[in-house]
Amino acid sequence: MINVNDFLKQNDNDAFDAAIKARGADGIVLVTPRESEDGRDFWLLDRAILLPSNTAMVLQNCKIKLSDKCRDNFFRSANCGIGIEEIAPISNIHIRGEGNAVLEGADHPRATGDSGKLLGNPCPYTKEDLCRLADWIPEEFRTPETIRGRDRASHSFGTDAGNPLESQKGDWRNIGILFANTSRFSISGLTVKDSHSWAISLEACCGGVLEKLAFDSHRERVIDGLLQDVKNQDGIDLRNGCHDITISDISGRTGDDTVALTAIAGGDFRPAGSLCGMHVMANDWTLRERDIYNVTIRNVRAYTHACHIIRLLPCEARIYDIAVNGVIDTSPTECVTGGIFLGDRDGAYGRNLPGSLTGITISNYLYNSTEKPLRVDGYLQNSVITNVVNSRSQYPAIAVSREDGLQNVKINNIVAPKGIPVVQ
Repeated sequence: MINVNDFLKQNDNDAFDAAIKARGADGIVLVTPRESEDGRDFWLLDRAILLPSNTAMVLQNCKIKLSDKCRDNFFRSANCGIGIEEIAPISNIHIRGEGNAVLEGADHPRATGDSGKLLGNPCPYTKEDLCRLADWIPEEFRTPETIRGRDRASHSFGTDAGNPLESQKGDWRNIGILFANTSRFSISGLTVKDSHSWAISLEACCGGVLEKLAFDSHRERVIDGLLQDVKNQDGIDLRNGCHDITISDISGRTGDDTVALTAIAGGDFRPAGSLCGMHVMANDWTLRERDIYNVTIRNVRAYTHACHIIRLLPCEARIYDIAVNGVIDTSPTECVTGGIFLGDRDGAYGRNLPGSLTGITISNYLYNSTEKPLRVDGYLQNSVITNVVNSRSQYPAIAVSREDGLQNVKINNIVAPKGIPVVQ
């Protein structure tokens, strides 16, 4: 076992690199609180920690934080990155937190949000501050009453805003932990706080476990005395090609979807390693697996400040054989957000295909907010929905957007407020 403190140098990243290189046959790299004469006990990253095969990072009661210089991940599988066009398979990589293990975003992030967001600095959160400070909003819409949703949705905070030498959109570097083409992996025992975008994203990964993870992100942050908008703070995202994965014991709050399975196979071609999107892998769907399957999601006790707690989104692809069991919406009274969302209405992401959601079981779900508890916008078939409690929403427990949205779906044991239909 190697301790990163044994390699402490002027730059914390160098210490991690040296420790990983020197790891023994057990592959374990121990991370304890930083020990240095400068008095800083947390680790500060200027770039991602790259994990090669046969590596286990064990974080014991410590914090790893992104510096204000960093426009990169906390951890990334070592097979991918800028300019790497052939992402070879990698296996047996693990990140395990013990005690209070925290990953925390930068005080002044250079970029936040996904690839559909432009950077703004400032990027005000409140309508009043947007009308006062956001120069991208046309003059005729600069009042709290007339401001448009698209003007609020278009930008996310980043100090790189306006820098002609830097990308002006978010990309996969904003993701906290990014694994690609990885098998036999695990991520456990961590708290991710103030993520720059998605806390964890997996692409074409299999045979893994994500467990005992807590999130503490809530979309807005006070930066330089102003409440700034930090968008797309999902908790866990499984992308195309992910299969045979267990997600369990998830808690906390997220700024966007808490757990999202998004098999979106479309868009213009992007080579691997390009900075054009949230995929680090190439999106040549003649060579890549499109679908997501054989995933278990259980014991989720969380809420989101935007979007949904659980989201399954197949566009030009399929999501199948998914078990969701034990979801408790912990939304405070003032937080009005969605619960479980299946499919899409063929919007910006692409087409939902008939049969694209099949073999889905949803059981033991307690919804406490006032939006739609379980929303089916795609095509759900050969599935089961059981033991759902709609505690206070005035919407139907199951809202179906398409006439043929449900086919061969068994629904039972649904509890809703008096007079509220089960399905509509």
